[in-house]
Amino acid sequence: MSDIAAATPQAWAAAQTLGKSGAMTELSIDVQRLPGCHVVHLEGEVDRTTQQPLAQTFSRLLQADPPPKIVVDVTDLAFCDSGGLWTLIGSQRRAEERGGALRLIGVHGALARLLTITQLVHLFPPYRSLAQASTWARPGGQSR
Repeated sequence: MSDIAAATPQAWAAAQTLGKSGAMTELSIDVQRLPGCHVVHLEGEVDRTTQQPLAQTFSRLLQADPPPKIVVDVTDLAFCDSGGLWTLIGSQRRAEERGGALRLIGVHGALARLLTITQLVHLFPPYRSLAQASTWARPGGQSR
């Protein structure tokens, strides 16, 4: 088992940077390993100034063998810009290429609007709970 997988739960990153307006932008990333998946809990803002720690967290998780199934809990995410969305999309693609998966729960606010405006809701269908998101059935109903 990798050091990453052994961390239960572990705060991997807390990014604090100055945003464009000069205000402090903060993102807290907490990773918890559960049977069958990793849960990445995000709190704060994902934008161009905080997306790098999130991308690094996903990269670490996706190095595991076998590739993990990841549920990203965005319930406490206050903001997400297009850079944050691209981080999620890229990580989801890498997960699927390796035979893993990445799903979102608790989508609301700016991220929900961004997914709707960009017509990318199909990439991240709405899951209401960890139990629902971790069924790992493909859209056709076949289990992974």
